[in-house]
Amino acid sequence: MTNYKILKTKSTGWVLFAFILFSGCQSSQQFTSGSEENGKPPTEGLKVVSFVDLNRYLGTWYEIARYPHSFEENCYASEANYSLRQDGYIQVINRCRLGGFGGELNEAEGKAWVIDKTTNAKLKVQFFWPFSGKYWVIALDPGYQYAVVGHPSREYLWILNRSRKMDPQLYEKLLAEIERQGYDATRLIITPQPENF
Repeated sequence: MTNYKILKTKSTGWVLFAFILFSGCQSSQQFTSGSEENGKPPTEGLKVVSFVDLNRYLGTWYEIARYPHSFEENCYASEANYSLRQDGYIQVINRCRLGGFGGELNEAEGKAWVIDKTTNAKLKVQFFWPFSGKYWVIALDPGYQYAVVGHPSREYLWILNRSRKMDPQLYEKLLAEIERQGYDATRLIITPQPENF
């Protein structure tokens, strides 16, 4: 029995997202030694926040910026909604509009679960069985108004916010944190979000 459904879309973008990110093709070995191929010293392991209160983390997050990947190409107004399921898993619904703010709705539903119960900051997400991928919270506002989510390969990165716009000074602060974590902040692209929200 599969644990996914794709809703209200003709696009395969979110399916590609699930396959590329969650198939496990990015191994932990890549971030400890792979950067040597670019003439750069290997980076240390990706560090997560000390603790995530999952009840406070639930709700809607708007994507402020991300690393570019084909599965989110042409996405506008991207957002994610997290809620607690009766079976204890976290329901994940990702949405965006294709081609513009009035474009076709692209939506995918999956589930997430904690794999590090000491911090709750390391989770796995699954959009279809048997593939799952790592979802690590590497920065989090004490008031749960912003978050940065990464993957230990450092090939995936998202800056999330509770509102569709982020204060520019806060954004610059997060860029510095991302760089300290071994990410290349220049790879980030700003996610288009509507102005009237």
